[in-house]
Amino acid sequence: AAGSAVGALLRPARADLVAALGETTGAEAFARLAGRMRADATGRRLLAERPRLTADTLAAAERCAPRTLGAAYAAFMRGRRFEPDERPPARFLPDDEAAYAAQRAREVHDFWHVLFGCGTTVPGEVALKWVEAAHTGLPMAMLSGLGGPLRMKAPQMARAYTVYAPWAIRAGTRCADLMCIYYEERLNEDLDALREELCIEPAPWPELVGTRATDDGSQWTAARG
Repeated sequence: AAGSAVGALLRPARADLVAALGETTGAEAFARLAGRMRADATGRRLLAERPRLTADTLAAAERCAPRTLGAAYAAFMRGRRFEPDERPPARFLPDDEAAYAAQRAREVHDFWHVLFGCGTTVPGEVALKWVEAAHTGLPMAMLSGLGGPLRMKAPQMARAYTVYAPWAIRAGTRCADLMCIYYEERLNEDLDALREELCIEPAPWPELVGTRATDDGSQWTAARG
């Protein structure tokens, strides 16, 4: 775990190191997430069916009407040249359900970007990590939320800790259980209506949205969360 921690902090683009650190530090948290899924009807379906996000998921999202979850997800992924099935598999969790919870959390992270209106700039990723920490209790998310602002200049760092963090913690605590959403079946739903149903408070600051125009070549670009 120590080696993964050092490697992940020094080289955040190494998804394998980030994933290894997340698993080795988050075994208990992933077990709790699996327990939450077992206690929910949709969560139980997910654990039984074990769906994975794939290129077919993204293709289906691209066929969705404007202003739907699918259309927003497709725009987010295509605008950043992300692929839904490029997340590394869970390797260090012996319990099958906890391992699936870990895999699912990684794969639906991009849906959470869309739902909360956070882009892939450093401020956007840091804010979403705080949301994730409050919502899941994952130590790696907490570590990223605390350490991520250190990559910012002093004024932005202060804003991250005093403005973004309180919003993110509130938003991640109040929303419905996002581990128990069958996103693949809800692509055609209106995004704003879905946010309202799930009690999601989107980020109100434009600098967190992170369009491709600001992501590409910007000093704020972050590794994929």
